[in-house]
Amino acid sequence: MINIACVQETKWVGPKAKEVDGYKLWFSGKSGDRNGVGILVDSELRDQVVEVRRVNDRMMTIKLVVGGFTLNIISAYASQVGLGEEVKRCFWEDLDKVVGGIPLTEKLFVGGDFNGHIGFVSRGYDDVHGGFGFGDRNRGGVSLLDFARAFGLVVANSSFPKKEEHLVTFRSSVAATQIDFLLLRKDDKGLCKDCKVIPSENLTTQHKLLVMDLEIKRKKKKRVADDRPRIRWGSLTLSSA
Repeated sequence: MINIACVQETKWVGPKAKEVDGYKLWFSGKSGDRNGVGILVDSELRDQVVEVRRVNDRMMTIKLVVGGFTLNIISAYASQVGLGEEVKRCFWEDLDKVVGGIPLTEKLFVGGDFNGHIGFVSRGYDDVHGGFGFGDRNRGGVSLLDFARAFGLVVANSSFPKKEEHLVTFRSSVAATQIDFLLLRKDDKGLCKDCKVIPSENLTTQHKLLVMDLEIKRKKKKRVADDRPRIRWGSLTLSSA
């Protein structure tokens, strides 16, 4: 079961929230024919959400308090290939501002469709790329890796050796690529126990569900046993376009 999920290219309009199959969905969108992002939180964690911030139709964040820790979740949808450089620049500037405004004492997780390829090997980005990517790197992938380096993040789905079916996040009749990514702070890398694509055929979208297993340790309380709740956190782009 997925506890938290980031979704992109939703095409839902408005800064709204609604119930979806047992989840609370917060979303942000301006047009019914493009963009749109959202974050779903299950019934166990929804009451832990203390803040929702909708930046625009390509980016939004929520803040939760879990196990004594503050978690920031960002859902992002990068500009597609073919759009102007100004649009792409604005996306990265907005993301820089959002991440830069989150205190280092708080945990940070970024998930989304970045429309870039980081490549199958780290090649110059050993500090942020785990060495288990897919395909050839392009400019969009370089932008993502530079962003990760600037803010001390690592790409979770490059950190575990996997078969191709668990690395490819987008598959069509003519292409298989890795363009969806989950990132977290380097200092919190130990919280991530696994990260892989779930290649389910039940999904109508060409994007596959990318899942990260997190283990958040609760702070010890006097005479109370310490437990470690697991959070399954995923990212999925809904549109098949």
